[in-house]
Amino acid sequence: MKIIKTTNLTKDQKNTFLNIWHNEYPVNLKYNSFSDFENYLKKLNNSTHFILFNEKNQIQGWAYSFSRDKERWFAILLDSKIQKSGYGTILLNKLKNNDNKLNGWVIDHNNDLKKNDESYVSPLAFYLKNDFTCDSTVRLETEQLSCVKISWENKK
Repeated sequence: MKIIKTTNLTKDQKNTFLNIWHNEYPVNLKYNSFSDFENYLKKLNNSTHFILFNEKNQIQGWAYSFSRDKERWFAILLDSKIQKSGYGTILLNKLKNNDNKLNGWVIDHNNDLKKNDESYVSPLAFYLKNDFTCDSTVRLETEQLSCVKISWENKK
């Protein structure tokens, strides 16, 4: 596996990310079109992307950080075939090496379904294991999403 860092994404990369997004995230977070997904990406200020490729040069994961409300935010997306193989931690460490503080929203329940009708498993334990803190008093509640804010800060 190799990881590349970039600030610009190709159309093919965006298409692959959208497919992984639709397969791995809850169906209620689905984008209705490629242009809707592109509009989401265009709104990410000062974004940095880390793309994980396998030996066949196929995208297996994506991590990105961006600025919002004077804070750095992030997200990670991995193909389910490589989840629980250490690659999420590798991508997360790339983000940590790039930024001194990170914030994210994480679903903290297992009530949502993925495209394949399997339960979306909350990644909260993964982030807590990787030195993030959870502020359960700060929640994002919408029709599509119920999640809690997590944060990490470089203490060194």
